[in-house]
Parts: sequence; C-alpha cells; structure tokens
Amino acid sequence: MLRRIVFTAGMLLLAVVLASHADARHRQINPIPFSHEPCSVLDGRPCTPYYCSPLEHGPCIPEIDYPYGENLQLTIETVPAKEDEGKYKRPDHELDTIGDLFAELRSCWSPPPVDVAHEGMQMSVRFSFKKSGEIIGHPRMTFATKGVPADTRDTYLKAINASLDACAPMKFTAGLGGALAGRPIAIRYVDNRDLGKPQDGK
Repeated sequence: MLRRIVFTAGMLLLAVVLASHADARHRQINPIPFSHEPCSVLDGRPCTPYYCSPLEHGPCIPEIDYPYGENLQLTIETVPAKEDEGKYKRPDHELDTIGDLFAELRSCWSPPPVDVAHEGMQMSVRFSFKKSGEIIGHPRMTFATKGVPADTRDTYLKAINASLDACAPMKFTAGLGGALAGRPIAIRYVDNRDLGKPQDGK
C-alpha cells in the first residue's frame, strides 16, 4: 500500500514538473524586439504581444510600431561637417522615417544674416507636430547661449520660427504622421560660422 502511495505521489510530481517546463517554453518571448509578430490565442509559437494582459503570468514586452524615445533630439549646424553634408539634403519624397524628418529640418534652417548674427550662438527649441505635418502652436525656446543680449536671442528665435514655417506642413506618410503626432521634438541650432570671414552663400 505504501509503495503504491509513493509511486502515485512520484507520478504526480513528475507531471507537475513536466507541465511547468512546457508552460515555461510556451511563455517564452521573442528575444528580437519590434519583430512585428502579433500574438494570437491560437499561436503555438513564442511571439511578442502588442499589449500585455493582466492574465499573463510570464514576462511581457509590448511591441510598438515605431521604436522612438519619448523625446526626439536633433542638432542642426549652420555649416555642417564635410562628412555630414548628405544629411542636410532635402528628401525628394514624402517623409517616411525619422532620418527623412531630420534631413528636412536640417535643410530648412536659414540662419540670421551675418551682420546681426552672433558667432557660436546656440539655441534650443521644443515643439510637436500634428499628424497632418503642421506644427502645434509655436516652438518654445528651452536654451540660449548665456550672456547673449535679448535682441540677439529674439533674432535667432525669429529665424528659427521663419525656417520652420517655410517648411510646414511637413509631408508625412500616414505611418510616420501617426507615430510622430504629439511627440516632443527638441532641436539645438548651432551657428558655427566664422563671422570674421566672408561666408559663401550665407
């Protein structure tokens, strides 16, 4: 009788271990993020879900269509480095990627004339786009070079607003517009011209 009880208990323990192992394999997640493999209740293979479920017992990594951060940041120089000149060329198609957007924003920049410019001037602004490519409100200044007169700051802020207005609305694809709508974009403008020398085309 005792032997039968021990044998039955051993079989039950083995069944529990096997079930746990199978469950762990079933709940294994896709280690490659953004693989665009939505889960299904009938899916027998590992996948990364779009949304985590409160009924999920294992780890969960929700998938998003566009792996962008909370804040998109970009630096625009008045005179780009030789190796970066290609990044300042305006795309000849609808903007479909963050790279396209950044190239468009770089190509839009038109700095103040040399006679009112300040060498080494830096200014950062923050704003967001609508899905349609229009700017929401007015860009807000978040940083300006310390010690610069107020009229110089105003000059650069006006140049930034005029440059952005000249390019707006941006021509987003539906996918990029939906992904960017409302997301903060921070741009740091750097006037790295040597204002002591004539500037070609500036």
